[in-house]
Amino acid sequence: MIERVNFTEEKKMSEWIRKINWKYVVVMLIGNVILGLGIAIFKLSGLGNDPFSGMVMALAECVGIEYARFLILLNLGFFVIEIIWGRKLIGLGTIINALFLGYFVTFFYNLITSVIDAPDQMAMQVVTVFIGVIITSLGISMYQLPKQGVAPYDSISLIMTEKWPKIPYFWCRVSNDAISALVCWLAGGIVGLGTLVSAFGFGPFVQFFDTHFTSKVLAKLEK
Repeated sequence: MIERVNFTEEKKMSEWIRKINWKYVVVMLIGNVILGLGIAIFKLSGLGNDPFSGMVMALAECVGIEYARFLILLNLGFFVIEIIWGRKLIGLGTIINALFLGYFVTFFYNLITSVIDAPDQMAMQVVTVFIGVIITSLGISMYQLPKQGVAPYDSISLIMTEKWPKIPYFWCRVSNDAISALVCWLAGGIVGLGTLVSAFGFGPFVQFFDTHFTSKVLAKLEK
């Protein structure tokens, strides 16, 4: 009986693996790497990261745990919620984002700061934020559009929208980002221009890359 159950589970796993579009997985993986670069550039600006990343960085520093490791721990908590109420949102992209994004950010930040110093003039900081917006938006587009799974934190807003359909997704996301920004500030993190821009400005840029780049890449991969 046990052997039969194991065979059934192996069969289901084999079928699940066969259904995976590995071309889309590669696009999603590249998107996460680019996203890590964008977050690192935001951090370099000194004007604040996106609310969630800023909160994680601030809390990690408070408790004395490496950012990447603390991000994994926090993602595990959100992942439990995603398993319970948003299981359909889980995919390979969920795992990749939860486990490796922090290390991508750390790698790129260390690489950049080994070559150049963080900008100390407001004009250059603003330019750095703008570059961060562009790169991060491209990463978000390439990570999300292939639909290979939603990151644990990102899933919370989607779950809230499904549970409370009268509340638009926009307000669910803004409320979660606002809480993250508040926790970031209370933990001594930076809440500034980068935080505001990332909280409200990603939408149009992500949509631009969805339409003019990522969707075309995915279409070519289907041929």
